[in-house]
Amino acid sequence: MRLRFQLLVFMVLRTILNTMHRMVYPFLAVFARGLGVEITTLSYVVTARSFFGLFAPVFGSIADQRGRKFGLLAGVLLFTLGMGVVAFRPNFVTFSLAVLLAILGKYLFDPAMQAYFGDRIPYERRGTALAVTEGAWSLAFIAGVPLMGFLIAGYGWDAPFALLTGLGLFMFAALWRMVPRTPPSERKIDSVKSFRAVLTNLPALAGVSIAMWASAANELVNLIFGVWLEDSFGLKIAALAGASAVIGLSELGGEGLVALTTDRLGKPRALTLGLSANVLAALLLPVVGRTEIGALIGLFLFYITFEYVLVSHIPLMTEVMPEARATLLSFNVTGHSLGRVIGALLASFIYQRSGFFPVALVAVLFNVFALLALGELTGRVVIVPRVLALFGRVKGKEV
Repeated sequence: MRLRFQLLVFMVLRTILNTMHRMVYPFLAVFARGLGVEITTLSYVVTARSFFGLFAPVFGSIADQRGRKFGLLAGVLLFTLGMGVVAFRPNFVTFSLAVLLAILGKYLFDPAMQAYFGDRIPYERRGTALAVTEGAWSLAFIAGVPLMGFLIAGYGWDAPFALLTGLGLFMFAALWRMVPRTPPSERKIDSVKSFRAVLTNLPALAGVSIAMWASAANELVNLIFGVWLEDSFGLKIAALAGASAVIGLSELGGEGLVALTTDRLGKPRALTLGLSANVLAALLLPVVGRTEIGALIGLFLFYITFEYVLVSHIPLMTEVMPEARATLLSFNVTGHSLGRVIGALLASFIYQRSGFFPVALVAVLFNVFALLALGELTGRVVIVPRVLALFGRVKGKEV
């Protein structure tokens, strides 16, 4: 019962963290006006935030070195500090600092939380448990962002930061009381050894590459679907409120499906199902997207299957390297970041030259790569192991 209560508490806490992360996108123009800068200038800050994902292992591995509680508290402390500097002195410098401190806090908090529950919840029940905490991502969009919008409309662009500072202090106190301290005898290997362990473990690298290829496929469509809808139907995505609702509902639906099915099916099988369904959704998008309703249905299917992949993948990764659990989970964040970079670099290039259908085909190809990586992780694909075995340095185990 205590763990169930903690899962719900962590869902609330992560909703607070994710609200800061997600509110930047819809209110980018509002923040730019309030700060007196161009949107382009502010977008550079968002780009820098994304770039920080490449260094997530440096921060996430702290939970392996210093304990889960330390990682959680350090993450919340950075978040609260970032929110506080804007609440105290709102300007472009403090806003930029807040965005970067918040994402660094998230890179500390998320792997520590996932590793914390990975330590305590049996693998066969871990999918349902972690799906509960992942519900915070969609709840931030459905509930947190609208609340921030209400505060901004009523009290100004900087109003959310005072509330988020107070909530950060509440989070710190709650975690301090709720999470037990990790005894020194139970702390894991140092950062150099944990990094080396991940980088020489084939299933670990395969698992990270699943995140990379799946995110690359998603980012291809994510960046282009607004332009595609505008070109196809003459609509601005900002005016297409239904598209935002589709994304939020599909995320919540994907998380719910993981909670209901992933443990029953088994993590590798659920992930195979999700990736295969995302392939079909990508192929359907250009076909059903000939009407506005069809496009929204296609986007719903694409996003719900991606969210299913994303959330099913996390419990699988918690068991690949238990001895360096938080470190590997932070490498997983880097995989997602690299995938978004790959998708972002290719999306506009392909669309401007060939249209949306080739974008969908490349998304399918990336998902196939993710399926092959899943085969590597589970030991069902042996092409890469045979090549790497020549070097005699990559370890592997079947999950």
